[in-house]
Amino acid sequence: MAEIDLFADEKTQALAEAADLRQEIRHHEYLYYVLDAPEITDSEYDRLMVRLREIEAAYPDSVPADSPTQRVGGRADSQFTEVRHLEPLLSLSNAFSAEELRAFDERVKSGLPADAKVEYVMEPKIDGLACSLIYENGKLVRAATRGDGIVGENVTANVRTIRTIPLVLKVPEGETVPELLDVRGEVYMPRQAFMRLNEERAERGESEFANPRNAAAGSLRQLDPQVTASRSLSFFAYYLVGEGAKANHSDSLATLAKYGFKVSENYQVVPNIDDALQYIEDFNQKRASLAYDTDGAVIKVNNVHLQQLLGATGKDPRWAIAYKYPPEQAETTLEDIDWRVGRTGVLTPTAVLTPVKLSGSVISRATLHNEDFIKAKDIRIGDRVIINKAGEIIPEVLRVAVDKRTGAEKPVVIPDKCPECGWSVERKGAEAAIRCTNPHCPALGREGLIHFVSRDAMNIDGCGPSVINALMDAGLVRDAADLYNLQKEDVLKLDRMGEKSADKLLAALEASKANELDKLLFALGIRHVGAKVARTLATEFGSMERLLEAQPEQLAAIRDIGDKIAESVVTWLSVPTNRDLLERLAAAGLTMTFTAPASQEDNPFFGKTIVFTGTLPTLGRAEAKTMAQDAGAKVSGSVSKKTDYVVAGEEAGSKLDKANALGVKVIDEAEFLQMLKGDDAE
Repeated sequence: MAEIDLFADEKTQALAEAADLRQEIRHHEYLYYVLDAPEITDSEYDRLMVRLREIEAAYPDSVPADSPTQRVGGRADSQFTEVRHLEPLLSLSNAFSAEELRAFDERVKSGLPADAKVEYVMEPKIDGLACSLIYENGKLVRAATRGDGIVGENVTANVRTIRTIPLVLKVPEGETVPELLDVRGEVYMPRQAFMRLNEERAERGESEFANPRNAAAGSLRQLDPQVTASRSLSFFAYYLVGEGAKANHSDSLATLAKYGFKVSENYQVVPNIDDALQYIEDFNQKRASLAYDTDGAVIKVNNVHLQQLLGATGKDPRWAIAYKYPPEQAETTLEDIDWRVGRTGVLTPTAVLTPVKLSGSVISRATLHNEDFIKAKDIRIGDRVIINKAGEIIPEVLRVAVDKRTGAEKPVVIPDKCPECGWSVERKGAEAAIRCTNPHCPALGREGLIHFVSRDAMNIDGCGPSVINALMDAGLVRDAADLYNLQKEDVLKLDRMGEKSADKLLAALEASKANELDKLLFALGIRHVGAKVARTLATEFGSMERLLEAQPEQLAAIRDIGDKIAESVVTWLSVPTNRDLLERLAAAGLTMTFTAPASQEDNPFFGKTIVFTGTLPTLGRAEAKTMAQDAGAKVSGSVSKKTDYVVAGEEAGSKLDKANALGVKVIDEAEFLQMLKGDDAE
């Protein structure tokens, strides 16, 4: 921070402090969103932002457009205006085989002098949408979509909300940045953000996005930048145009990283087409473990002068091409459709399939999303269907093999009654979801209880779905509070429940009372409150009593909360039956407070990046993640050269393979728990 001049007036001092705060906040945003290596806690970051907002509120005429507080500004134009790119934003032609790539290599060499040395840069082909960012004197002034390559749409207001895009470039001391810089890259939605968004849309009865690319495109074209900001979009920079470009494309990528952009860590310079093909084969093995979707690899001539000699044909550069991996699919028979009622009352159809092997696993069920999806694809019982893995994770029905129909197939009957309680179902307005109209539907209580006792929530061992079903069928349990009134003689009445199992269940229930407030908040199943939001709320308020007194605007002002989550929390807490449930849980002895973890600077995990993979013997994934974060670690979803530890359990898979290939230290759960105590593992 700058030294305070005692002789300067109050405004001058405040504006100087604000300038320092902006620089410090930009530094921490870069560490958090680009490098995944935060130096400070969320609460410390929040304090910096609160102080900056205080100063800017006092002197609103002195707030620069590139202040970190201005990422979400006013609404976008009712119609996105067209802007002309400084240079054409070209698309790439595609190759689907090694032969086509070798033909590309021959075309490149035939279009250059015989003595030209050709090497290539290999990069992942991110499944998002291209965007051009214009910086003037290091400040972001315009962002545009590809459009037709010549003219795109101005999406500046929305792009400013993407945290991996710097509003002001990081320029190393002693260096200067060109007056005008055109940065090209890909806006995308990480897989976890995509899955979370679709879950939220399904709960609200809205249609789900087909894939992360469509979700990213829809999010970037929102008229309200706050909606875009809530979608967790990210950005990879992959090209530097014009004055700022370096002699080699690989040097430009290094420069983009230096300026504060996120650049794929999986790019590689190769000397010839044989090594390019080897990269494509190797990358295909690791891409499923990445946090984002890739559908291929891009090959570019590295030398920019040679790129210019080769030029372009139509909309495609002659010096680059995209290799597209063939989608792995399988054909099987759709035997039936299972309609399940979730804890929000939504009926979700699942295809029951003749088991078939796909991407290394046997698939017997696949999502059908909703009624509209079934009708759009004309899916019928008995159809031969083609399935794939959406985002290489979730099995889904891709299409029907109509030419293989025999006439015996039966149309899908959309239920008009809830399969759980028999009440009528409804579909409101434009909602894609069908919901049970019974507020006391057993499925809502059953699914809610199954979530409450789950490993990542209250972690009540020995109380799985079958036990919950048995307890409810016997009339022993209606809600979570009833669990804590169970007596041994009641439990022993259940089928297949012996003395040891009963003692184990009751002991787990007693132990769960010590879980702190964050676990309880997550277990309650409040809409939009996942494990991370629950911990944020617990950290911010410290007790259920204080949370119950919170106002919507107070909640919305907290980082990572916002209006939607705030409204959901306040609404849930205001329902009398929910208040009664909380009182009964408190009376049963559950912990209603949260103790923020003490500083763990001496812990071996402090400041380290950890990845969890596979099934751990005793810890749930969310529990292990929380323990690591309490020790001061950063938990990542993917393995890279920056990863310090991989904690591996059973069926660890590709993340473990990648860790071994990169030489990252791999430990098991026992070593992890030992190190949490402060003992380094050797």
